[in-house]
Amino acid sequence: MLEIFTYSFMLRAFAAGLAIAVAAPLIGTFLVAKRYALIADSLAHISLAGVAAGVLIGINPLLSALVVALLAGVAIEKLRASGRLSGEVALAMFLSSGLAIAVVLIGLAQKVNIDLFAYLFGSITTVQTSDLWLILPLAGAIVALTILLYKELAYVSFDDEQARVSGLPVNVLNLALVLLAATTVVVALRVVGGLLIGAMMVIPVAAAMQVARSFRTTMIYAVGFGVLAVIIGLFAAFYLNLAAGGTIVVTALLLFGLALVWRKL
Repeated sequence: MLEIFTYSFMLRAFAAGLAIAVAAPLIGTFLVAKRYALIADSLAHISLAGVAAGVLIGINPLLSALVVALLAGVAIEKLRASGRLSGEVALAMFLSSGLAIAVVLIGLAQKVNIDLFAYLFGSITTVQTSDLWLILPLAGAIVALTILLYKELAYVSFDDEQARVSGLPVNVLNLALVLLAATTVVVALRVVGGLLIGAMMVIPVAAAMQVARSFRTTMIYAVGFGVLAVIIGLFAAFYLNLAAGGTIVVTALLLFGLALVWRKL
């Protein structure tokens, strides 16, 4: 059973997967509380365009995806804060246009020898050491900043106006939350893929909400569900020869179902 740990590619998979299992639910908890969960999918589609752009110009696709996702995050938040577009309209617009641009660029990038499918649905078992040098520091920074800004982010997630009256820099905090979400999306691209990262930021949080009794415990339980989903999903993917990213998300869904049953009991 433990032969899984004798393979270096699986050790890298566990390292990357566990990093995402902690970072994604942490940010997802704030996004769900703010009713802004759709931003993960919007940024994921936009980051796919960044991946294709990186392939075309010959740089690390994750780095180009990070730059594009951060710029898109700033644009989304500026549009929402200006009042010219509601948050839902801005997200829907960026989601569809980001996917359209990604499709066009991916079509052009197919001439280049790179597995773009891995960025769509994840390919955690092909994570290289060079990927870990980007994934682990970024995930660590996300966790550290989330802990540092926990009270402020929690405040603006529940009540923007009250936070503003209390003297908090609401616009800066909202922008920080969006940028953290953008970074999390890019970090998770190689793990679960651009089409599935939104699930990892939302489903563990939804499961935690069924059993937790406070915002803080919701966040703790969400991380726990995320870690369980990655560990069980990787074991199942390895021994049943399944796609790791999809298996992790399906496992998270099963855990959500169990949490629902637990709440009813």
